[in-house]
Amino acid sequence: MTREAMRSPAIAAVDVAGSRDCTAARRYVLATIGVVVLGTAWCGADLTVGAGTEALAYVFVPVGGVLAAAAVLHMLRRGSLVPVARRFWRAVFVAAVAITIGYGWLAVDMLAHAAEARTRSMPLPAAACVAIGFGIAIWAVARVPVVATGDVEWWRMALDRTIAFLGCATVLWYVGLAPMFSAHEPWSLQAMALVGLAFLVAVGAATKVSYVAGGPVDRTAIRLIAASGGVTAGIVAVLAVRFGYVAGIPAQAVVMPLTPVLVTLGVTAQWRADLGLRRGRARSGLLLPYLAVAAVDVPLIAVALGAPLTWPVRVVLVAVVVVTALVGARQFIAFQENARLLRNTCVQEERLQYEVSHDGLTGLANRALFRDRLASALATPSRTAVLLVDLDDFKTVNDLLGHGVGDRLLVSVAQLLVAEVGEDGLPVRVAGDEFAVLLTGTGTEPEELAGRLLAALNHPISEHRLLVQASIGIATAVPGATVDSVLRDADVAMYTAKQRGKASFVRYVEGMGEPVLAHMQLGGELRRALDNNEFRVVYQPILRLDDNHVVGVEALIRWHHPTRGVVCPAEFIPAAERTGLIVPLGRFVLRETCRQAVAWSLEFGADALQEAGLNVSARQLHDPDFVSDVTAALTDSGLPCERLVLEVTESAVLRGQQVSRTLFELDRMGIRLSLDDFGTGESSLSLLRAFPAAIVKLDKSFVDGIEIDDGQAAAADARQAVARAVIQLARALGLDTVAEGIESAEQAAVLRELGYTRGQGYHLAQPMTADGVSGLLARQRTVAAADR
Repeated sequence: MTREAMRSPAIAAVDVAGSRDCTAARRYVLATIGVVVLGTAWCGADLTVGAGTEALAYVFVPVGGVLAAAAVLHMLRRGSLVPVARRFWRAVFVAAVAITIGYGWLAVDMLAHAAEARTRSMPLPAAACVAIGFGIAIWAVARVPVVATGDVEWWRMALDRTIAFLGCATVLWYVGLAPMFSAHEPWSLQAMALVGLAFLVAVGAATKVSYVAGGPVDRTAIRLIAASGGVTAGIVAVLAVRFGYVAGIPAQAVVMPLTPVLVTLGVTAQWRADLGLRRGRARSGLLLPYLAVAAVDVPLIAVALGAPLTWPVRVVLVAVVVVTALVGARQFIAFQENARLLRNTCVQEERLQYEVSHDGLTGLANRALFRDRLASALATPSRTAVLLVDLDDFKTVNDLLGHGVGDRLLVSVAQLLVAEVGEDGLPVRVAGDEFAVLLTGTGTEPEELAGRLLAALNHPISEHRLLVQASIGIATAVPGATVDSVLRDADVAMYTAKQRGKASFVRYVEGMGEPVLAHMQLGGELRRALDNNEFRVVYQPILRLDDNHVVGVEALIRWHHPTRGVVCPAEFIPAAERTGLIVPLGRFVLRETCRQAVAWSLEFGADALQEAGLNVSARQLHDPDFVSDVTAALTDSGLPCERLVLEVTESAVLRGQQVSRTLFELDRMGIRLSLDDFGTGESSLSLLRAFPAAIVKLDKSFVDGIEIDDGQAAAADARQAVARAVIQLARALGLDTVAEGIESAEQAAVLRELGYTRGQGYHLAQPMTADGVSGLLARQRTVAAADR
């Protein structure tokens, strides 16, 4: 279906009506042109063979005026004009009626005094009507809105319009109106006044239309209204000066009837604009003031070439002086505006340059500026050192207190850096919670500055009075060093400081990067190992201490590397935590443990193994999908919830609200939670009340040496104090206990005496494969059958 066929009937009807009205406007144009043609024919006949009285020449203007007024009235009645355009054309209609009445009055007067038609002056009432019409036309043009502007732009536009108006008016005065005063057959004051008013309409409209930016009143229509006064008045003035009274007949019969033609053409232009036929977007008249200045110089050139210095020329000279003053004022405003724009541009450029090179939160130099300054420093022979400062455990602040508090803490750290570094270096925020300091020259020693920074961080900072620590890596540029090599060395040193316990600084030395690089490469190998199924799950049995009966297992992960053999968990678990691969790795252990526990239950009976446990990291508990992963593993395997034990450390429990919500949700599911390595944290006792634990595991550090009997009762009691306190507290809270790291029979005996019923360790059973656990369960079943 074509676009024309898709239009609604209402829109089509409007288009048809608009086309008819536009056609009617063109008929008015043709009618007024017919009046001009008749006037021209009559004038030609009168000048050659005679065609009656010369008073008939005055009939054509009012006849054309009636047609022009009718065209405007038709548009006002039928057109869909907006209020501004309707107001303008209503004023034009009133002006056309007043001018038509005036020239109709003149025609009647001339016909009544036909013998004096060539020399008779226009009656004052008729001239007053025409003057009123011109005044209304000037008022209508003046009220047409121009481009909306600010105060400075308004003054600039006002000066431009004034310059253009005076320049054009001066030329029309010198060429058209002034010669009428000195003509050998002087015209009446009425005629000269009306010519002057016509010039004002033309100049005012031409000036105005240059600043109308495609508004409701069509620019072409305004131009035609301007031409209706200016063109005819100019021709009349030239004829009057050149031919005297005899020019009155062709002026009235041929020239002045052109005014209604131009008015009806303006009506047609407005119709076309309302129908959407306007072409292109209007451009403001930027060149008009310059053309006016050039035009006002025409009379000066004439004087320079010998024209007499008459009083009309003196008027021109005064106008030139005024225009020159206005041009000077205009240039002064332009100079001020250009200076303001230049200042604003410079300010914006400086602000953009600052934003590009500085951190938006802290105001410190950013990575880009840091690299640029470091590159410049490396190009000089002076000493260059970089301190890389990374806040320790900053993520905990965001998790527990929110990112808003974390941001304010970063701002406080930045202020501390600025205060400590001073003029000795460039403090930088590299990214996130990582900062840097660039030192050049021999002023401050890097180690001294690092010590001051760590000392300052030993005190609470920010409005929340938080204590934050940092690990600092120091690298000094060697000859031939690049930006990347210096930053890499500082990063290696900082990473080494974190490995050594954090809250310290380390200077980079040759070879330090090799173990760090190996650790980083280990993270890449972990992904490959997951994809290639290189991980295996082994199980360490948990036994009753009184009869060594297996009651549960703890799942442990082992990596069977294709070239390095079995990789120790202490080596790859930190890398898995750092890279986030602990989440898929933990998911693998979870699903394998659940599957294997169900397999043992099916083979040896539901009571053969009471529980299967595995360790869960804080990173896993932060994962929003962790509870779903546990639910899926239990559902897919068929393992009852109460048979699964998840072991978490004290530090993991303290990792924020997300972790707390996850743990309580797991507890509500019936999954048993075990507090691993109990006694090594800072908030153990409070955790037992706030954390939904079902099992407490005594850390190996409190088992080591518990069996020593050196004959000193006080020393023995001290070694057993923590273990005794934990079992008493667990009994009071109704919690199960497991002693970890039992390495000898003597340790097992002491723990039994203290009240511990279950334990695990190399003395009881080493970690073994699933088949190994199956063997234990099989022997245990055989023993049980023999006892029966």
